[in-house]
Amino acid sequence: MRTTVSQALAAVRNIGILAHVDAGKTTVTERILFLAGEIHKHGEVHDGTTVTDFDAQERERGITIFAAAVACEWNGHRLTVIDTPGHVDFSDEVERSLRVLDGAVAVFDAVAGVEPQSESVWRRADRYGVPRIAFVNKMDRAGADFDKAVDSIKRRLHPAPVAVQLPIGSEGGFTGVVDLVRMRALTWTAGGVAVQPIPDELLATSRQRRRALEEEVAERHSTVLEEFCLGPVSDETLIAALRELTLTGEIVPVLCGAAYRDIGVEPLLDAVVGYLPSPLDRPPIEAGRTLRPDPAESLVALVFKVQATGTGRLTFVRMYSGTLAKGDQVLDAGAGRVERVGRILRVQADRHREVESAVAGDIVALVGPKAARVGATLCAPGTPIQLEPPVAAEPVLSVAVEARNSAEAERLSAALVRLAEEDPSLVVRTDPDSGQTLLGGLGELHLEVAVEKIRRDRGIAVTVGRPQVAYREMPVRGVRGLRYRHAKQSGGPGQFAEVVIDVEPTDAARDFEFHSTVGGGRVPPEYVRAVEAGCRDALADGPLAGHPVLGVRVTLTDGATHPVDSSERAFRTAGRLALRAALRPEAMTLLEPLVELTVTVPEDAVGVVLGDLAARRGRVLDSAVRGGSSVVTATAPLAEVFGYATRLRGRTQGRGTFTTRPAGYAPAPVRW
Repeated sequence: MRTTVSQALAAVRNIGILAHVDAGKTTVTERILFLAGEIHKHGEVHDGTTVTDFDAQERERGITIFAAAVACEWNGHRLTVIDTPGHVDFSDEVERSLRVLDGAVAVFDAVAGVEPQSESVWRRADRYGVPRIAFVNKMDRAGADFDKAVDSIKRRLHPAPVAVQLPIGSEGGFTGVVDLVRMRALTWTAGGVAVQPIPDELLATSRQRRRALEEEVAERHSTVLEEFCLGPVSDETLIAALRELTLTGEIVPVLCGAAYRDIGVEPLLDAVVGYLPSPLDRPPIEAGRTLRPDPAESLVALVFKVQATGTGRLTFVRMYSGTLAKGDQVLDAGAGRVERVGRILRVQADRHREVESAVAGDIVALVGPKAARVGATLCAPGTPIQLEPPVAAEPVLSVAVEARNSAEAERLSAALVRLAEEDPSLVVRTDPDSGQTLLGGLGELHLEVAVEKIRRDRGIAVTVGRPQVAYREMPVRGVRGLRYRHAKQSGGPGQFAEVVIDVEPTDAARDFEFHSTVGGGRVPPEYVRAVEAGCRDALADGPLAGHPVLGVRVTLTDGATHPVDSSERAFRTAGRLALRAALRPEAMTLLEPLVELTVTVPEDAVGVVLGDLAARRGRVLDSAVRGGSSVVTATAPLAEVFGYATRLRGRTQGRGTFTTRPAGYAPAPVRW
């Protein structure tokens, strides 16, 4: 029985499709579903007919906004594929997906190579240790260059990309690939894929590339090294080594194709099955106890997505341990709440199939839990455990929202709460000065989509104010030896805490650092932790204009306690008030968020674009020519980028495009 369970888990692949916007992720996903027999006709992004881009806004805008899970089978393996957004405004969807995935396919444009959001999602996958393979898509485009794309992966992402294929033909003449692992040619026609001998004109190059592949793998794998020194490496040895090195992240196998023309997707699926990990291949999770993907162990599952549908609330979970059956009760470990699971669904984007149970390694949706939030751990009531949740990004932009009709104000409040439950990167708060309700998010498009969702799904007429930038504050001068005594008597037990702190500025890229050099037990460890918590409280609103504070290092150097009146509460209060006293307005500066823009325009429009960027306080980082277009990379204040899309279209007769990503903070030109 145990062997059967292990075999079933070994045949599971939970993967994500990651890429920059417009690299072809959704098209790749659509072809995977078609080849696996899940759909009988593949849809197209530009027609709004794809399976995973099922939301009305996704189809209208032609982009992926919400991560969507689909399931299929390939060569006896069960695949769960999550198609993730490529736009930076929806990067939190990618973050939450990566937290529960075992492997990923990174899709790159054969002309552009590594683009800004490609780099962002790659770094996120690094953070979670997710093994990857790379797929260079759109090999049929004018200017496509496989070798340049592989080189850009090596230069910008710094892994060891290993090309396991060689393209046959180029641009419009691209017809297939040479499989360098099995030394054969794969070509595609209207009838499908054909396996053939390598064409004579590519034979010598293929042999050189195969030997180079063996050499790259031999540098990292002892078994391959032994065979390499004696002669050719066998296909079986090379395949086994490629899998081992992919699982450890030492290499990234690179394949190529043109998904829109149905070229290269079958070997991509073979690579997913052959090189990417099953749940059994991933390291066990340490969370108070060691979790292994065993259906016989107690239940542990992580909520990574919540979605409101017309028929109820869906709670998406990744099962890490145990078995969950319909009707079971589960404990929300963080909230201490027990809820009942009414139904368990296998998800196919917006379609669902009910199943009786789910086991370790599964990704499913639950109907029943009414309050579990994203990041919650669901476990067996008798064995509580809490997993590390995905980290939600901090909003950089906010807009004031209000109902046009006062009678709908209550409905709007409920809709905003539900929206923030579904997407933790959306933050709802009340402005203390104006009393307005502010909706914060990761960019203009993010907020635009959220507001439109309220209008469509809830039928509420909403008025939206001008976007407001999320400024930060940072000290420019520190203070040493600041002593603060908190002493309070109110008739009962008193409060006493004395702290001495040094405060130093760091830089805008860093949040908060806390250290303690107190010796001799003058401040017990639990009080030191309370001082740190108090300092964090003080950073919530700075002295200039009430914005959060960045770039602070606090060192607790001394302190004093009282045998009766000292407590964690007293030291937390002392830490908060001491740091507030240190952060004097005259020693602070205002920070504004920056974005990195990548602007792609015809060569004759570069001068206009550069002038416009300079007027927006932009700083050009790089300029290059790719595929007949000029690509300008620059940083600019977020506040200066509002309305840039309309301006760029007007300046380039509609031929210019741009993408952005967060680039940290910098001092604003005006002190507040």
